Amino acid sequence: MPKSTTPNNPVPERDFFADVMDVVRQVPRGRVTSYGAIAKYLGAARSSRMVGWCMNRAHGVKPKVPAHRVVNRNGLLTGKHHFATPAQMEDLLKKEGVTVKKDQVQDFQKKFWDPAQGLRL
Repeated sequence: MPKSTTPNNPVPERDFFADVMDVVRQVPRGRVTSYGAIAKYLGAARSSRMVGWCMNRAHGVKPKVPAHRVVNRNGLLTGKHHFATPAQMEDLLKKEGVTVKKDQVQDFQKKFWDPAQGLRL
């Protein structure tokens, strides 16, 4: 996901926002991942909050980003307030077969998709 290099900087520049969007677009339908798993996959393990900020701004990005598939490390729908309605995130997950109770993904370990395993660097 490197961007470009320059003569003075041989290390490729990266666009963290774009990298996050690319990973989230690959989360399979009916599965969820976490902010931390995405950050770790991108080599920024301590940047889960930055992933959250990216998700907050993902609405309206083209091509579409399934931000509803990103939850916290315990399967909680902590980003639900950034959707058009507080119930929209849960509704989208339920349409994909993900059971949610009290804002938490049920069978989280079974539904969890790890980008490090699914995408293999």
